[in-house]
Amino acid sequence: MFNGDSLFYSRLLTELTLSFHIIYATIGVGVPLMIMIAQWVGIKKNDEHYILLARRWARGFVITVAVGVVTGTAIGLQLSLLWPNFMELAGNVIALPLFMETFAFFFEAIFLGIYLYTWDRFEDQRKHLLLLIPVAAGAAFSAVFITIVNAFMNAPQGFDVVNGELVNINPILAMFNPAMPTKVAHVVSSAFMTSAFILAAIAGFRLLKGSDHIYHKKALYLTMKLGLIFSIATAIIGDFSGKYLADYQPEKLAAAEWHFETSKDAPLILFGKLENGEVKYAIEIPKALSILAYTDPSAEVIGLDQIKEEEIPPLYIHYLFDIMVSIGVWMTLLSFVYWLGMKRSWSFINSKWYHWLIVLGGPLSIVAIETGWWLAEVGRQPWILYGLMKTSDAATTSGHVDMMLILFAGLYLILAIGSAIVLSRMFRRNPVERELEERRAEKGGAVQ
Repeated sequence: MFNGDSLFYSRLLTELTLSFHIIYATIGVGVPLMIMIAQWVGIKKNDEHYILLARRWARGFVITVAVGVVTGTAIGLQLSLLWPNFMELAGNVIALPLFMETFAFFFEAIFLGIYLYTWDRFEDQRKHLLLLIPVAAGAAFSAVFITIVNAFMNAPQGFDVVNGELVNINPILAMFNPAMPTKVAHVVSSAFMTSAFILAAIAGFRLLKGSDHIYHKKALYLTMKLGLIFSIATAIIGDFSGKYLADYQPEKLAAAEWHFETSKDAPLILFGKLENGEVKYAIEIPKALSILAYTDPSAEVIGLDQIKEEEIPPLYIHYLFDIMVSIGVWMTLLSFVYWLGMKRSWSFINSKWYHWLIVLGGPLSIVAIETGWWLAEVGRQPWILYGLMKTSDAATTSGHVDMMLILFAGLYLILAIGSAIVLSRMFRRNPVERELEERRAEKGGAVQ
């Protein structure tokens, strides 16, 4: 007999682990590119501030990588312990990208170590910059390969099931499933966007604390500009994601948009409240859902009336979609106004209240990443392997998952507090001003 509590605690523990891991994983994917761009700009402009920016970001990045390794290992462990039936089926098909993700991480870690310990050993900084290419590529491909696994869960292919057994397994076909292009592109671009806004929030906070150093101003301008670029890219890719859902997972799109009846000229529903099956207090954008789904304002969009009741995802994913999109639009506007204000010398972008908006953008971007992942995972329910295996059939029947939940929650709490303390002390004890003076003294001594 299946233990319902095991399913509940398995889902809760997996959600907790993924929610915690995604913060460090997002930083792990996005920050290497930020480091590489900062150092490239520093070399191109012969600007010591950007060079130091890359150096300080790299130090902090190491701490987040260490925590990401621990939480990533926890996910691998929990897949086998909490979802054994899923791994028995899917593990035979989708093991290749899991292996390749590990290889990509090792590739990144090796060159990151070389990069960190050779800062002052290259007379030509351009050669040192080359070490960041495999670091950034390894980080990005780690996200690519692990997202391929998630895409496979949404669009399983590359095998046949005959008499309950897997045959004709094709790992390459499984990897290049229909969900892969949009999911991979969205995850990678949103990681770059979020990392840029987190770093911008740090720079904005330092300016608010009274550090009017040009270093922080340059850091803020660079990260806000990159955040704008990648927020626009993420929005465009999000549009393609909506079109994918319309074709392959119409129930997920309909649940997220509270589209209850199949119709043409479908409006987009934002916010609102469900009362007795009716949507109230919502913002309705005429024909926008038809445009999102098929780029045609008159197109017919499948509603929940065409979906079996037991296969309708939880309707609260509508709020997750609203939060994710609202934050994305807000951050795009905030960064665009800042970029335009810098070009036109608008004074208000240097005011305290605007800097507070930028600082708030860091945690808001993390919230957007979290709600995006919850939307992706909860929106697939009741399936763990879309159309083939339900979540209830994949979970362990062990009665000790609740104890695992407590233990892992304690681990994540320790990691969160520990990493925050280490990062805070690392930069507080080595302020920018002191590092710049030391580096200038080193250069002066070398010249003499």
